[in-house]
Parts: sequence; C-alpha cells; structure tokens
Amino acid sequence: MSASDDIDDSAAPLIEHLAELRTRLIRSVLAFLVGMIICFTVATPIFNFLTDPLCAVLSERGQDCDLIFISPQEGFFVAIKVSLLGGFILAFPVIAHQMWRFVAPGLYKNEKGAFLPFLIASPVMFLLGASFAFYVVTPLAYDFFLGFQQFGEGGEAVVGDPAITPGLSVVFQGSAQEYLNLTIKFIVAFGMCFQLPVLLTLMGKAGLVSSEGLGNVRKYAVVAILVLAALVTPPDVITQVILFVVVYGLYEVSIFLVKRVEKKREARLRKEGLWFEDEEEADDFAEEQTK
Repeated sequence: MSASDDIDDSAAPLIEHLAELRTRLIRSVLAFLVGMIICFTVATPIFNFLTDPLCAVLSERGQDCDLIFISPQEGFFVAIKVSLLGGFILAFPVIAHQMWRFVAPGLYKNEKGAFLPFLIASPVMFLLGASFAFYVVTPLAYDFFLGFQQFGEGGEAVVGDPAITPGLSVVFQGSAQEYLNLTIKFIVAFGMCFQLPVLLTLMGKAGLVSSEGLGNVRKYAVVAILVLAALVTPPDVITQVILFVVVYGLYEVSIFLVKRVEKKREARLRKEGLWFEDEEEADDFAEEQTK
C-alpha cells in the first residue's frame, strides 16, 4: 500500500466528521431562523413583556410608560433584536440536541452519563439567571436610574437648587432601542454568570480543577468577580453589588459541587482498589503494572 493510500484512508474519517458537523450546523441554523421568524411575528407582545420592569417603576412614580423611537428605522431594529433573542431561546433545545448528537458517538458510556446532565443543566441555569435579572435586578436598577429625574407635580424645578431655572423639568423619555439593549445586557450577563457552577463542576468531573484549588484561589476569584461586575453591569453600585454577591455565592456553590464530585470519584476508586493516599503509592502501583 502506498503512502497516498494511507493518507486517503486517514482522511476519510475526518471528511465524514466534517460532513456530520455541517449537517448539525445547518439544522441548528434552520431551527434558529424558524424561531426568529416566529418571534418576529409576535415581536410587539414580547417587547411589551420586556418593558414590564420599567413600566412598574414608572407607575409607582405616577408617570406614563412611554418609550420613543429616535430614528425612523429604530422600530425595525427593535423587532430584529427581540427576534434574535427569542429565536435563540426557542431554538436552543434543537441546537443542544444537535450538539449532543455530534459529540455523543465519540464518548464512552460513563462520559455520556457525565456530560448529558450538564447539557441539560446549562439552559436551566441560564433561565434562572435571566429570570433573576428580569424580575429582581432590572426593577432595582431602573428605580435607581429614574431617581435622577427632577420635576414636581406641576413641572416646576426641584426646590432648594438655585442653579435650576424655575419651571425646568428633566423627565425620562426613553429610547425603545436603548432600553432593550440595556435589558438584554442584564439578562445575558446574569444568565452567563449562572453558568459558573455548571462549568466548574464539569471541569471538576474532568479533573481539571479541584475543590482545594478553587478554595486556595478564592481571594483572586473575589477580585475577578468584582472586575466582572464592573464590566458587565451599568455604572451603578446597586447592580454591581447584587451581581458580585450572586456570582460569589455561585462560586462557593461550585466548590461544594466539585467536592461532592471528588468524594464520589474517591468512593468509586476505593471500591475498585485504585485509590492511593499519596503519589508514592501511585508510583509503586504504576511500576507494578509495567512489569
């Protein structure tokens, strides 16, 4: 057999994998497009639902919930952004299934049992984070932001500030697109942060991290979480503190979950007679196996 035959034989599986990947990607994209089209047809009700936190805060202040378009094309782009977000959410089960169908044939049975729960837990944790952002964080954030308005019942200036001309009011008239951008930023940021336990537990199951190692770098994790909170949230202290507390809590939960994974692995290895208390015992066992 020639060298070219060897090359052709080794290339065949790669071509098959690429063809399989292309099929899975095409199906995922089609699912996303279908979900996007569905959401585009009902973009207005979805957007109205997304404005609930803002409208609730404005209602408490006795103001009307009026958002404006500051450019002719803004309404169209708002509908597109709503469709993108909604289409991804609707298509995610199909995308996850296609991902699983592509990866599963290359996994052993125990690896499938380890990976599948995390594939299911990931969207659940994202929805928990998005719900927390939408129902808890955004109302607090918008209440904070709208507190900087200045007006009275008759539109007069704020009393006690001589620098303000009598009769001047500074009242919120929000852009629909800017409001949607900020709300989506909240939802995506908290949804991604809630993936932390899933990611670290999966890495712990793969042996890439340990509970002891995560505990030792806790002080560095605190600094990293503070930086993350400053980057992914608007510049208000309330939202940043909430994100820090939530993500740090998830970090501690991750340490606990990784520790449970380690205990289960230790129990399994002890049962199989493959657990060693120190590296010297492991080296001796390895030497015996090579003899």
